[in-house]
Amino acid sequence: MFKHITLAAFGLGLLAGAAQAHATLEQKEAAVGATTKITLRVPHGCAGEATHTVRIEIPEGVYAVKPMPKAGWELSTEVGAYELPYDNHGTEMTEGVRAVIWSGGNLEDGWYDEFTLRGAVGEQFAGGEVLYFPAVQTCANGVADWTDTTGSHDVPNPAPKLTLVAGDGGEHAHTGHGMAEKVTLGALEITAPAAAATLPNQPVAGGFLTITNTGSEDDVLVGATSAAAGRMEVHEMAMEGDVMKMRELAEGLPIPAGATVELKPGGYHIMFMDLAGPMEAGTSADVELEFKNAGKVLVSFPIKPRDEIGAGGHDHSGHGHN
Repeated sequence: MFKHITLAAFGLGLLAGAAQAHATLEQKEAAVGATTKITLRVPHGCAGEATHTVRIEIPEGVYAVKPMPKAGWELSTEVGAYELPYDNHGTEMTEGVRAVIWSGGNLEDGWYDEFTLRGAVGEQFAGGEVLYFPAVQTCANGVADWTDTTGSHDVPNPAPKLTLVAGDGGEHAHTGHGMAEKVTLGALEITAPAAAATLPNQPVAGGFLTITNTGSEDDVLVGATSAAAGRMEVHEMAMEGDVMKMRELAEGLPIPAGATVELKPGGYHIMFMDLAGPMEAGTSADVELEFKNAGKVLVSFPIKPRDEIGAGGHDHSGHGHN
């Protein structure tokens, strides 16, 4: 049985002072029955010491968890059984990630950082319920403990929490072919990710999404990686004379400040190349997008039938690429 970390396990004397800022989640709410991004904000170390390990527990009811790697930190997870089974795109899940650990880093006491994962919220909840994500920072000679799940405002170590809201069938809800969601990375908002299902023996596939830059500085989509493909490239499809050709954007795709850039069939798109296997409709592919300024973010691309995604006339057979 997976057990929660308790205050006694670490000792009252090792707690970060009550006067210091608490560790919290960037997100305040999550929709029932939807996938959500969860970002732990770490505002300081342990009584002046640098943090070298961050551990966050996953509450019962949050499943299909996938953590985001961090440069300079080792990533590991603890797996345990769920109290209830979950239907994850047609696959029954009876166990999964119950804790995520980033270790081997060096987050100085005077520095700030964020640790991110994503997961789905079970449909057994009702709006207004609260989910707690107990977290612990470990330093050379102590810990900063954020594990109290009583909901009291008077404790020095409240666990980070999310308040659940009823699913509304909008951007965070289940769709017929996976999850649709808005992912935020700094000033960037990423919506409507999708990939086209492949035909038999097709070696490449197209990925599409919309990126809105709400900030005041330009950014650039410089690349992408996924376990579904040996390599990925950002492409442009445009007319050259009377011929429609595709080419790689070697310098990346600009995302101007205040603008929305749509990657869609017949225009800009992301190429999944050297596929690890067929891209089957009804499944999904996790893709790590990299931006020049904003950094990296993990986005789930639901895989949809070619006629549904509008890729029927967008030849990804590998021909016509420069």
